[in-house]
Amino acid sequence: EGLIEFYDSFKDMFEFFCKNTTIHGTIRLVCSDSNRMKTAFWTLLLLSSFGMLYWQFALMFSQYWAYPVVLTMSMHSEPKMFPAITICNLDPYRFELVSEHLVQLDRMAEESITFLYGINTSARLFHLNDRNIHVKDLSNIGNLSRSSFKLSQNFSLLRTTDLRSGKKHSSVGFRLCNATGGNCFYKTYSSGMDAILEWYRFHYMNIMSQLPVIINISDHEEQIEDMVYSCQYDGEPCRPSDYVHFHHPVFGSCYTFNSKGTDPFWTATKPGIPYGLSLILRAEQKDHIPLLSTVAGVKVMIHNHNQTPFLEHEGFDIRPGIATTIGIQQDEVNRLGGNYGKCTTNGDDVNVKLLYNNSYTLQACLHSCFQHIMVQKCGCGYYYYPLPPGAQYCDYNKQPAWGHCFYQLYSRLRNHHLNCFDQCPKPCRESLYKVSAGTAKWPSAKSQDWVRQALRHQNGYNSTSNRKDIAKVTIFYQQLNYQSVNESPLLTENLLLSSMGSQWSLWFGSSVLSVVEMFELLIDTLVLSLLFCYQRLRSKKTLR
Repeated sequence: EGLIEFYDSFKDMFEFFCKNTTIHGTIRLVCSDSNRMKTAFWTLLLLSSFGMLYWQFALMFSQYWAYPVVLTMSMHSEPKMFPAITICNLDPYRFELVSEHLVQLDRMAEESITFLYGINTSARLFHLNDRNIHVKDLSNIGNLSRSSFKLSQNFSLLRTTDLRSGKKHSSVGFRLCNATGGNCFYKTYSSGMDAILEWYRFHYMNIMSQLPVIINISDHEEQIEDMVYSCQYDGEPCRPSDYVHFHHPVFGSCYTFNSKGTDPFWTATKPGIPYGLSLILRAEQKDHIPLLSTVAGVKVMIHNHNQTPFLEHEGFDIRPGIATTIGIQQDEVNRLGGNYGKCTTNGDDVNVKLLYNNSYTLQACLHSCFQHIMVQKCGCGYYYYPLPPGAQYCDYNKQPAWGHCFYQLYSRLRNHHLNCFDQCPKPCRESLYKVSAGTAKWPSAKSQDWVRQALRHQNGYNSTSNRKDIAKVTIFYQQLNYQSVNESPLLTENLLLSSMGSQWSLWFGSSVLSVVEMFELLIDTLVLSLLFCYQRLRSKKTLR
């Protein structure tokens, strides 16, 4: 009796609750018990309010469990590190180990162009006497490669026609079949130029697969002075430690400035052209392998530090004989992850094993995922991507149907039919660079003579062609303030409780203590029911 307040009946308990509770409207159920119409009206009104309240609760919980986010934008202004800059000369090496096969491929390309368009390109397009790159300690491999590898004649360029919308459309491509030859398709392009470039790259990958996976070209690599005639950052000359060199099979000799982003020398303290990176570049093509690209100039890409530059997907070209100024504006994106979205902090929680040694990026994950699937489905790896352990690059002498397998897989990747986009989340934090460029003719007609003389004396510049072969590029921060875009939960736990309290107050004008009173009523009802059952059982035993 000290713990439970006893009532003579449920009616007494309910009247006491209605007269003393802080929930609005309940007293109307007992004060007008002589008027049944009013009692029924208030009963219906209270039940309707309960229904509306819990309907609103259901909507709020469904929205909370959807984990929506809201984007908040803020501006920051502070000194920051200059981004990494990668430049490539669009002129890949012609390795001596595979030079004979490249000569044969050039002749096949010449014959194909003559067959398709009736143009003799041997004198103007192909320079077969260019200097080759010799790789040391590979004589045995070279002899084996020359004797065993043969260019396939099964992928000739053909012109096809098809009917679309009642009109004839001509396209150029080459035929690819599976291992049995029962499933074939044509890899066609409406542009003959695109078809020739893709056909040439297909054969080029098979030739380059004869080279070792790791090639040490440090003994014979081009010096940076052969490509960069002048380099200044913030008015100071660049140092040898400011760049790293690598070779890309399509874009040629490449240099990345400020790749690590840890040197205080590259800290940007002021915006504007005088405080950026200024380069005078050699933009002349030596045409070692001319059909890999039809572009003359320099490839430039602005990216984050410790990030692999994917030049085939990003970057822009610098024209010869042009001064280009590139203003950059940095944006930072911070994603929540977890229940609010799929993102990764550093890639450790991603199911795909990265094949690149740099930091995690979406492109690095997609390329790694595709390469793993390529090795699994086709039995070999795509030449432009790193290899998993124990795999080898594709070669149609060893895997005749790899082209058929590759192009079908790549089409599925582009159409999001592979699960790579599901396995590769975006980084939770990344920096994006927006660029705006302006161009002008450089050097001008009146200054080109003394500019070339100055470069010739200072940098050993030697122009032997009539075309423009130098370019100037300046990359700078337009402003040091940057925009930060942050994701935050639209509904937090505190906001959810606050919204529930607001709804409770709206429909019943009460507080948390009113909820406690309702729980107290339930407990009293349960205890009183048990006591009445106990009394009834005891009275039956007494009668017996």
